[in-house]
This record gives sequence, structure tokens and C-alpha cells, in this order.
Amino acid sequence: MTTVLAPVAGAAVGLASVPDPVFSGSLVGPGMAIEPVRTPGSALSPIAGTIVKLHPHAFVVVGDDGRGVLVHLGIDTVQLKGAGFTLLAAEGDRVDAGQPVVAWDPARVEAGGRSPVCPVVALDAPAGAVTGLAEGWVEAGDGLFEWR
Repeated sequence: MTTVLAPVAGAAVGLASVPDPVFSGSLVGPGMAIEPVRTPGSALSPIAGTIVKLHPHAFVVVGDDGRGVLVHLGIDTVQLKGAGFTLLAAEGDRVDAGQPVVAWDPARVEAGGRSPVCPVVALDAPAGAVTGLAEGWVEAGDGLFEWR
């Protein structure tokens, strides 16, 4: 079992509420999302492992067990071409769970007309593999869900 941590602070919400059909339809895997606080901060690694993909707006960490977790900072934020995001790590880096990976400002994302909601996805996991879903407010680093 893998405990997946909340990368940012905010209200835990279901993926179905994310305004993007790729996430709301669980097309890349099950998980949760966080409606983040609107203050600048860092997105943390949800698990210990290696960063296999790192873009300013999204990253994937793969644990030693081969499980990959995607953190996507806002919706349609790829269109920002990195503006408002600062990388704090690099592809190939080993990270601890809870280690800062990207600094960003959710209020700036929202001011640009995009949703700052953050999907956190257990990549390629079967639908029933994610349990223990967080409810209500989570702080960055709190448990968000269990991947069984």
C-alpha cells in the first residue's frame, strides 16, 4: 500500500469535479483533487521516488514499487508556458515524500482565467485501487488517499 500525500493545502474534492474530462473521467487513473488556497507556495512530492516527468505545471513521481503519481497544478496551465511556476527539482532527482518540487501561485493561475484545482492521480491504477479518500481541508503533506 502507498500513502499518497496532498501536494498543496486546500479542500479535498473528488476528481469528478475537475473541469477537465481527462481528470473528471479518471482517464489517466483514479485519485483526488485539491482546491488550493490562493497563496503562493510550493507543491510537494506526494510520494518518495524519482521524478520521471517535470514540467512547470505538472510532474510525475514514480516510487520504488513502480507506482507513478501525477500532480497537475491547475487546469490548462500548460498554456502559461511556465510563467508563474519555478522548478525546485529536476527530472531524474530522487525526492522524499513531502519535498518541494514546484513553487507556484494559485491566485495568479485563477487571475488568468484558469482553474487552479490540482488533480493528484494514481497513474494507470484500476478504479478500486484508491481508498481512504481525504475529506474537507488538507494541509500540504497530509495523507490524501491510499493506493492499495
